[in-house]
Amino acid sequence: MATATETRESGFKTNPDYKITFEPSPRRVRVRFNGAVVADSTDAHLLFETRHLPVYYFPRRDVRLDLMTPTEHHTFCPYKGTAAYWLIGVGDRHAENAVWGYPEPFEEVAAIQDFVAFYWDRVDHWYEEDEEIFVHPRDPYKRVDVVRSSRPVRVVLGGETVAETRQARFLFETRLPTRYYIPHEDVRMDLLVPSDKVTRCPYKGQAHYWSARIGDQVFPDIVWSYPEPILECPKIKGHLSFFNEQVDAILVDGVEVPRPLTPWSKDWKEKATTVPDPRGPVHRP
Repeated sequence: MATATETRESGFKTNPDYKITFEPSPRRVRVRFNGAVVADSTDAHLLFETRHLPVYYFPRRDVRLDLMTPTEHHTFCPYKGTAAYWLIGVGDRHAENAVWGYPEPFEEVAAIQDFVAFYWDRVDHWYEEDEEIFVHPRDPYKRVDVVRSSRPVRVVLGGETVAETRQARFLFETRLPTRYYIPHEDVRMDLLVPSDKVTRCPYKGQAHYWSARIGDQVFPDIVWSYPEPILECPKIKGHLSFFNEQVDAILVDGVEVPRPLTPWSKDWKEKATTVPDPRGPVHRP
């Protein structure tokens, strides 16, 4: 019987501009589950794919396959082929279909054949060298620069000026819109209500959120701050940033900043398929 990769044509045939690159990482990368190290490699690779975050792939020789059991689950990727899956079992805990690989990938990505990857949130901990990392691998081609600026910044929401400053810190992050971090004293904190929402960013740390209440309108989780950012990003500590995509306007030097379309936009799902992906195709040096 023919396999899926033999009967289905590679998506690269009809979409040659789609990009997948597979590059070795110089970092030792480890994965822990239920107290056991289930992957430990100095030869992990990063897979970069259009419209996807980077993913760590591990050589099978560096993975505890003795703790894994093949399952009947399979999925098909038009650019990589048919994926096989494994269950992780350590002690009394199991993670169903937490590991995947492509035993017979399309020829354009043949290099991934002897590698497997892990779902980030189905294991307990990830480490680069001896530091724990969160959310997803850090892209070595991404920069995060924070620069102090005396240019006037004003944020308008619900028809009100909710922040106005000449002390903003502009955060420039590769292939993302500029974010404007504003000190507390220049924000209408009386209009903000602390939220229970907490998120992590692999480049900045753990963010805490506020909602805004203006008249009868509530704008949920529209402001965030990093009280204790990671050591690589100290300048934004304690400053607040508003979602450019959701406020009425952000003005810099009195000129309204164009509203970006990103995954944080309310109409992202409707428009994403018609907007060029700012993250790809990316040509690596």
